[in-house]
Amino acid sequence: MQDQAIFDEVARHAIIPVVALDDANSALPLADALLEGGLPVLEITFRTAAAAAVLEKLRSERPELLLGAGTVLSEENARIAKQSGARFAVAPGLNPKVVTCAQAVGLPFAPGIATPTDVEGALGLGCSVMKFFPAGALGGGAYIKAMSAPYAHLGIRFIATGGINEDNLAAYLSLPSVPTVGGTWIVQKSDVVGGRWNAISARCAKTVAMVRAVRGMA
Repeated sequence: MQDQAIFDEVARHAIIPVVALDDANSALPLADALLEGGLPVLEITFRTAAAAAVLEKLRSERPELLLGAGTVLSEENARIAKQSGARFAVAPGLNPKVVTCAQAVGLPFAPGIATPTDVEGALGLGCSVMKFFPAGALGGGAYIKAMSAPYAHLGIRFIATGGINEDNLAAYLSLPSVPTVGGTWIVQKSDVVGGRWNAISARCAKTVAMVRAVRGMA
């Protein structure tokens, strides 16, 4: 069964910045920029060779960060993510072998879904928190609302990713089944490469304020 406690913790912040880092030396200044902006969550994707080193550095030196692993496509990825310090992991699709491996090593895992068939496959593996991807291309919030209606009584929740940005995040977060969204708009690669950490902090602060407004906390 899926350990949902960490996903509850992430949902309190509502936003998961998603980033692929090529250089582990960028890990700490990026973490500090997120923390300064009031968003202590980060998903490091396994799209670069530096992913494990980044996770290890952040686990060791910024333990206050809610650290996740993304693009976890294999059993090896799942094991490395757990060993390197990820507290949760997500994938774009539903691979039963990866889900089972993540469960075996104690890594809370949200598989990717796009259809009712995917939802039922994830439920059959004990997952009630799922990644909905690619959200924008599939029809956004309207699709989620319609697709998830037959399963609402089961309490399933989605981390919506793919095409999320400042302009539409409120539409997703207003849905009861979407307590969390993820995206790359907060940590833009050009800012990482250029060392514009203040820009990332400012974007975090703006997004946090938007979340508070959506949730009636402003």
